[in-house]
Amino acid sequence: MHVKLHLVQNNLVDQPEVLGLRERKKRARREALIDATHRLVGEHGLDAVTVDAICEEAGVSVRTFFNYFETKDDAALGHTPWQLGSAAAETFAAGGPTGLLMADLQALVVSFLTDPPIGRERLARAMELAAKEPRLVARHMAWFEQHKGQLSALVERRLGQDGPHSPEMVGSVLLFLTHATFLRWDAAGGHGAADEHLSAVVTELRSILSD
Repeated sequence: MHVKLHLVQNNLVDQPEVLGLRERKKRARREALIDATHRLVGEHGLDAVTVDAICEEAGVSVRTFFNYFETKDDAALGHTPWQLGSAAAETFAAGGPTGLLMADLQALVVSFLTDPPIGRERLARAMELAAKEPRLVARHMAWFEQHKGQLSALVERRLGQDGPHSPEMVGSVLLFLTHATFLRWDAAGGHGAADEHLSAVVTELRSILSD
């Protein structure tokens, strides 16, 4: 879930630094909006909080808010642009870290959930809010669905054109494991480690398939 800038070399030595500063400012503004949303929703509840109130709290305009988030629900969940360019994703695409598909899918899911762009503390607060606001869980699942194409493309890089498994099927398994683990972790109030909840999901899935 990491945003990376791919810069075109054009002999402008200072351009990467300028773009880096711009990206840091964007990230700081996004985090300020998330933090403001968490404070207000935690105090007043999701329905009572407006985008105007969030913007006033964060010190930005409403127009700026919608440059970062589609809805206040997205701000509460900390949704960010998701590009699968993390080290864990690249390791998976290259055939690692173990070479065993199911184990590597699990490692990738854990990376999604334990190394979020917004940081673990913000993710924990988002999960606490989701536990109290069921519609946030539905919104998060819909957000994951929007990125199904990226997951399938990543899986296809791993499997190749003539692999023994369908990229669509493996991508669906990856999406399911991420969904189910998030829901289980959310139901536990964000307590415990992601890999523990994922192991429980995989165990239950294997039990169902072998029944």
